[in-house]
Amino acid sequence: MFKALVVEKNDEGKTSASVQELSEDQLPAAEVTVNVAYSTVNYKDGLCIGPGGGLVRNYPHIPGIDFAGTVSASDDPRYKPGDAVVLTGWRVGEAHWGGYSQKARVKADWLVPLPAGLDARQAMAVGTAGFTAMLAVMALEDHGIKDGPVLVTGAAGGVGSVATAILANLGYEVAAVTGRPETADYLKSLGATQIVPRDELNETIKRPLEGESWAGCVDAVGGEMLARVLGQMKYGASVAAVGLAGGAALPATVIPFLLRGVNLLGIDSVMQPYDNRVRAWERIAKDLPMNKLEAMIQPATLEDLPKLGSDILKGQVKGRVVVDVNA
Repeated sequence: MFKALVVEKNDEGKTSASVQELSEDQLPAAEVTVNVAYSTVNYKDGLCIGPGGGLVRNYPHIPGIDFAGTVSASDDPRYKPGDAVVLTGWRVGEAHWGGYSQKARVKADWLVPLPAGLDARQAMAVGTAGFTAMLAVMALEDHGIKDGPVLVTGAAGGVGSVATAILANLGYEVAAVTGRPETADYLKSLGATQIVPRDELNETIKRPLEGESWAGCVDAVGGEMLARVLGQMKYGASVAAVGLAGGAALPATVIPFLLRGVNLLGIDSVMQPYDNRVRAWERIAKDLPMNKLEAMIQPATLEDLPKLGSDILKGQVKGRVVVDVNA
């Protein structure tokens, strides 16, 4: 038997989440069984835990879109018992049972070997958010980051925190956007050299172009802020779009693309090819300072998850929540 956070829906369509004991034969069919050590809390997790179930289609359901642990059994030759692994994406925790459980069974293709230099706890301090941040930084590098400050929006959140730490460690000047003034010291501790109040970028203006301010951008907000930022990018600079906390609509014009050659790079972490996943995790192990990572961590247990799921939907979670599923 093992413990898991189970979301159920009653006959009236209301959902509830509770920690329950399950048996291993209740796990879905797949090639690899993993003893989960840690998971984390992402925006999608909040949607899946919360009222209505968000992205969940079938109940009962175990959320948790990422996890790290060790293989306990495998029908695939790529993995053997004792191998350290990490999983992000592939709609695990949404369409498939996820990481808020002491055991998980998943397809071998969804796993990545944990790179040397990272343990399971550190891997989930990174989690899907940090993995996405690394993909965004890699995309900016692949398109050539210009000279000058790199903007990170939603900087105090999970993606923004890791992106700030990585960019600063790589030697870039980082301008961190936040709507929470109390996070300024935290962001500076991660390496931000400039704090930009959210209100300065949070509304659209009639001019499609403003002064050339930013050499690159990791944007976790979308909406009106992304539209505004596009008009402030330097010539030929790129924006890596990773989120939509500020809305899915983009009230922008094509002028920044046509007159300044700005690149808008979409970052998807769910269906990334295996080779690029491995590349990103190896870069994380090399380029993310572990002392900065430690400063981001908020510890949690399975029992804490219903409240944390609600908090992250309200934008009240700072840094990276690491869930010890065995605590």
